[in-house]
Amino acid sequence: MTIHGKKTVELDRAAILADARRELDMPSRRLFGKRLITLGGLSLLTGCSITDNDSVNRFLTAVSRLNDRAQALLFDPNQLAPTYTEAQITRPFPFNAFYSIDDVPDVNGSDYRLKVSGLVTGQRVWTLPELYALPHAEQITRHICVEGWSAVGRWGGTPFREFLRRVGADTTAKYVGFRCADDYYESIDMPTALHPQTLLAFDYDGNRLPAKYGYPMKLRMPTKLGYKNPKHIVEIFVTNSYPGGYWVDQGYNWFGGS
Repeated sequence: MTIHGKKTVELDRAAILADARRELDMPSRRLFGKRLITLGGLSLLTGCSITDNDSVNRFLTAVSRLNDRAQALLFDPNQLAPTYTEAQITRPFPFNAFYSIDDVPDVNGSDYRLKVSGLVTGQRVWTLPELYALPHAEQITRHICVEGWSAVGRWGGTPFREFLRRVGADTTAKYVGFRCADDYYESIDMPTALHPQTLLAFDYDGNRLPAKYGYPMKLRMPTKLGYKNPKHIVEIFVTNSYPGGYWVDQGYNWFGGS
């Protein structure tokens, strides 16, 4: 059938529910298909719109929230993601965004100011020289995309948990949110924010972060899927109010563990 000039696929509600339940029964929680049992995930896999059936939507939204809670319970804030050698780095590292590479935002580093707000005692703005002067750490870790590909990259920056402590963040709060220069937005749980490998990345492969990878700053989390790693960050805020996220608000899992 056609709605507003767009072709849609007639849904078999029973088949969708059966497939979703079957995925949930599979033993490996890292199974790609299992991570995609959300409104957005099933749209990606089937190529169809599923928002024309409220009962299916309600079921899948409930499954998605259950998936979030299960992943949060299983998450170990002290368990490190695998690291790799320089010889294992993927070159070139893939570009990935919700727009083409020609539309990457052009952020002026001289004018750049990072706003820190919410439940922090140090509500202020940071310049790039101030951020670059923070303690430095590096990691070679794997980026895992929800679309099914992965790549190993070398990231440099400052440990996010140290930055949160420096700005007097309330680390008992539930969420840390991010707003970006390209209109992307995302949020993560506080235990992930405090994970030792969560990094405010200013560098890639020994050089300043290029625009296509998120200049002047991105969040690098090897414990999360790629869409949870925001680029071109212009604001960080700490909150107890659920902030959502660009893809999450379109149906993807919020926790997004890899």
